[in-house]
Amino acid sequence: MQLSINIRNWGTQSTPAMLLECARAADESGLDTLWLNEHLAIPPQADMPDRVPQGFAEGRFLDPMATLSFLAAATRRIGLGTAVLLLPYRLPLQTAKLVATVQELSGGRLRLGVGTGWMKEEFQALGVDHARRGAISNSVLALLRECFENDVVESNGQSLLFRPRPARPPIYVGGAPPHALRRAVQYGDGWIPAGIEPQALTTHIAELRQMSQAAGRPPLEVIAMKTLAIDDPPKAIDYAGQFAEAGVNHLVHTQGYADAAEYRRNVATLEEKIRPAVA
Repeated sequence: MQLSINIRNWGTQSTPAMLLECARAADESGLDTLWLNEHLAIPPQADMPDRVPQGFAEGRFLDPMATLSFLAAATRRIGLGTAVLLLPYRLPLQTAKLVATVQELSGGRLRLGVGTGWMKEEFQALGVDHARRGAISNSVLALLRECFENDVVESNGQSLLFRPRPARPPIYVGGAPPHALRRAVQYGDGWIPAGIEPQALTTHIAELRQMSQAAGRPPLEVIAMKTLAIDDPPKAIDYAGQFAEAGVNHLVHTQGYADAAEYRRNVATLEEKIRPAVA
C-alpha cells in the first residue's frame, strides 16, 4: 500500500513560502503524492456554524490547479493530486485544458481526484444548479476522456484541436456509494471514499470489484484519506494496516499542522516509522 500526505492550500498554512517548504520536504521523502482540496468561496462562519470547519471560516483558499502548477516547478518527483477537484465549478473544456496544462508542466505527475461538490452556497454563488451536479460531472468526465484520447474533439458542436495532449492522468472519483462507485467504473481509474472506516470499506471495495468485473474492467484503485495518530506510530501502523486489509491501495495521511517545521517532523515520522511497516 502506498502512503502519501496532504498539503494545505487554505488557511494560514497556504502562504507561498510555507507551501514551498512543505512540498519540498515531502518531495525529498519516499512518500508517493501530495494531495490538496478545493473550495471556491466559503460563506461566513455565522451563516453555517455546523457545516464549515473553523479553519475554512477564514475564507482563504487557493485554487488547486494553480497551486499544483506552482508546486510542480518546485519539486522533482512527487505526485501532485487533487482530492478533489469539483467538476461542476468550471466549463468542461476549461477543466480539460487545466488538467492537460498541469499534467504537461508537471512532467506527468498529476493525480486527478474529482468530485461533484456539496456546498449549496458555492453552487448558488456560481449560478450552477446544485441538483444537477451529478449530471454535470458526468459530462465533464466524458469530455475529459475524449480530449485525452483524440487529437480532434467536439465541444458544443464545434470541432477543435486539443493540445497539448500529454498522457491522461489517472482519474479518481471521490464520493459515497453507490453513485461514486458507478461513476468511477464508467469514467475513472479509481475511487476516493468519503470518510469511510475500514470495516465498511471492505464491503464497498468488494462491490466496486464486482462492478468493475461486470463492466469488463480491471480492478480499480482505492485511495483512502484518513488522519493517522502520527505521535503514536504503533497505533498509526495498526490503523493503516486495517485499510490495507480492506483492499485500499493508497492511504493519504490528512493532517493539520501549525507550520513547516511540524510538517517536516510529520513527513519524517511517516517516512521512517510508518511507511516501512505498511508499504
